[in-house]
Amino acid sequence: MKRPIETADAPAAVGAYSQAATDGDVVFTAGQIPMTPDGELIADEPIDVQTRQSLENVKAILEAEGLNMQDVLKVSVFMDDMDDFDAMNAAYKEYFQDNPPARSAVEVAALPKGVGVEIEAIAAQRD
Repeated sequence: MKRPIETADAPAAVGAYSQAATDGDVVFTAGQIPMTPDGELIADEPIDVQTRQSLENVKAILEAEGLNMQDVLKVSVFMDDMDDFDAMNAAYKEYFQDNPPARSAVEVAALPKGVGVEIEAIAAQRD
């Protein structure tokens, strides 16, 4: 049965969505933008800083469910400028050094609140 996941350690959902949802086995996070848990938007920072904040949000959501970044199976990265790929990828590698998950990275026309990156993840409970 579907169950929403919420934590004060990541930005609150501001629309008709949850920070994440699970069926008890698999966790799907909503797209996380570079916003602190207190709601401070860091869209004016370089893409590596934005990437780290987005991934910190993903990490906090997973930890609320007893998971960690090694439990991530798939990541989708949305960027407003593919020229930022190398900088995004360097920051991303800090979170997935061993056995990285599958990943898609795509350029989009625009992202919420004018940010440069949005990241969502799918993770699974370990046996």
